[in-house]
Amino acid sequence: MVVGLPGVMIFFAVVVLTFFLDKSVPTADIHPCGLLIMVAALDERLDLTLTALADPTRRAILQTLSHGETRVTDVAKPFKISLNSVSKHIRILERAKLVIRRRSGREHWLSLNRQPLDEAAAWIEAQRNFWNQRLDALERALHQPDP
Repeated sequence: MVVGLPGVMIFFAVVVLTFFLDKSVPTADIHPCGLLIMVAALDERLDLTLTALADPTRRAILQTLSHGETRVTDVAKPFKISLNSVSKHIRILERAKLVIRRRSGREHWLSLNRQPLDEAAAWIEAQRNFWNQRLDALERALHQPDP
């Protein structure tokens, strides 16, 4: 059987990745071909945070709230959408625990909760460190002289 250059390159990448990737990662499984495949789902709280941050309107609401507690009606003013639509965005932010609502009479006040942002930033940094270590090891291996 003749294997073309792309097939050889894929096989080499599989061998190198299998050798250098840490097989003891608790959220991973080894595929029969030897590739490390992440199979665990993200923590629900992280999913909610990242989903909430995915929308530019919700990010703008968080930016507004970063300046301090604000009434819902004041949060909604700069947007060219209905108050009902803004309220739906706020509910998504509340579900992700990014926004805390306080009622004072008929008024609803919103404030930013930074904890989910800190947790997401910590997760992103851990992923960055994990992959930087793996890629550095691969780079060192590729630059070693042949035995």
